Amino acid sequence: MKRSSALLSIFLAVAPVLIVAEIAISPRLATDFYVRSCPELPSIVRRVIAAKFAQTPVAAAGTLRIFFHDCMVEGCDASVLVASTPSNKAEKDAEVNLSLPGDGFDAVIKAKAAVESKCPGVVSCADILALSTRELVVLIGGPSWEVRLGRRDGTVSKASRVPGNLPMPNMTVAELTSLFASKGLSLQDMVALTGGGHTAGFAHCNQFMDRIYGTIDSTMNPSYAAELRQACPRGPSLDPTLVTHLDPSTPDLFDNAFFKNTLYGRGLLRSDQALFSTSNSSARPLVNLFAGSQPRFFEAFAVAMDKLGGIGVKTGGQGEIRRDCAAFNHA
Repeated sequence: MKRSSALLSIFLAVAPVLIVAEIAISPRLATDFYVRSCPELPSIVRRVIAAKFAQTPVAAAGTLRIFFHDCMVEGCDASVLVASTPSNKAEKDAEVNLSLPGDGFDAVIKAKAAVESKCPGVVSCADILALSTRELVVLIGGPSWEVRLGRRDGTVSKASRVPGNLPMPNMTVAELTSLFASKGLSLQDMVALTGGGHTAGFAHCNQFMDRIYGTIDSTMNPSYAAELRQACPRGPSLDPTLVTHLDPSTPDLFDNAFFKNTLYGRGLLRSDQALFSTSNSSARPLVNLFAGSQPRFFEAFAVAMDKLGGIGVKTGGQGEIRRDCAAFNHA
């Protein structure tokens, strides 16, 4: 399909896994940061985001992905929102970011405009992105969490700094664990964020073609591979716009179906399925836990999002409050 199976009930005995609510986030951030300078901020963002979601529901998965890509590359500073100029190729135009959806960017732009009309020059794009992400996750059925505020916007955005900072479709569990650990995120955070990020939205066919053609990936359910070959036909040249749902079961909902899918070999990306299928995978107990308990998954995801939102934040005199999320103030 262009961007445009009922689940089996499972009751699994899983190894005990402790969900620890430790928040590795800057103490300089606070939920009431704008209580005096922009007291209506939460309601403004909620109103604008609800309207955007009603218009284009796909903005939810897109904005979550943008927030993740922003925070994983030199911290949550809205640098991924900056547009390239003749003299600077920005993060947004790094190869791995070219598929970030326009509706996600538009959601933040609309929220920023509404906030600026009420509280000019006060609220950062980084904080608006964080709030917008939370609101959109809730709108597709996901958990809520407290968003700590006070981030400032970065003044550097370079595509050259992106490689090596984001998970790739063919990464192993060990590689994913190492990458997330380098950002201060635990194994549990990695599994929860992967499931949350891949429970809605799309993946481009070129990210998994090697799993469904030639020698079929042995960890993939054969019937699922056949479905994917229908969605992503092989030809002389692959249409780069072809996409399919990351979650074939409940593609528009934030739920624990991602984990249930992997139990049956229906993880779309090699890195998704590896969480469960890798021999002696350290992630498997967590996959079993989250597949069997959506509340436990939601709890872990909320903790992980709080931690993700504290990576590399700029506060105080660092950075700036961007007037236009797509351009530095000094540009």
